[in-house]
Amino acid sequence: MTPVVRRLLLLRHGQTEYNAASRMQGQLDTDLSALGIKQAEAAAKVLAGREPRLIVSSDLRRARDTAAALAAQVGLEVGTDKRLRETHLGLWQGLTHHEVDDQMPGARRIWRDDATWRPPEGESRTDVATRSVPVVEELVAGLGDWGRGDNADAPVVLVAHGGVIAAMTAGLLGLPISHWPVFGGLANTSWVQLSGHGADDETTWRLDVWNASAEVADAAVQ
Repeated sequence: MTPVVRRLLLLRHGQTEYNAASRMQGQLDTDLSALGIKQAEAAAKVLAGREPRLIVSSDLRRARDTAAALAAQVGLEVGTDKRLRETHLGLWQGLTHHEVDDQMPGARRIWRDDATWRPPEGESRTDVATRSVPVVEELVAGLGDWGRGDNADAPVVLVAHGGVIAAMTAGLLGLPISHWPVFGGLANTSWVQLSGHGADDETTWRLDVWNASAEVADAAVQ
């Protein structure tokens, strides 16, 4: 029953051309833009200083390539898990925000405000949390030395997408579903830090940081 503190970083992928054009990606497998590649490299340089112990990524290319930039800095391999994929947006995937608004006026506002609401043929945020939170639970169970020893502060880094990171965060914190929309948008290559406090067989998660970025981190040390 030794108390431990497990550090968890949730990193959003770099910009894609879909992001730049306000186009709904969901689980479409898009590539980083030229800017997105630079963002991934900048985030990697900052997060390498945290000496991550493990990097696991969504299997979609934009997340996997962002994870690879960090892995190259710290000499780790990137594991992938499809449960970290972005929210499936159903019939909205590939459409711009304006096209969705023309087809379903007001629907995007409802989607933002109600974590149980699904786009046509898509997933809700609660659906996303149901599939993604077990990734963290399995890591807690499987990494016996996470939060212990000389490298106790070394984080696990999960590289994923804005929607899944928001859903995972709300789910891990145990927030009432009505409060899930409290989390604002997460910028490209910004990250969330959670700390898991507890003993061997139980963990209580606390939010340390939301929407941190390489730019903010660089400014803090100047």
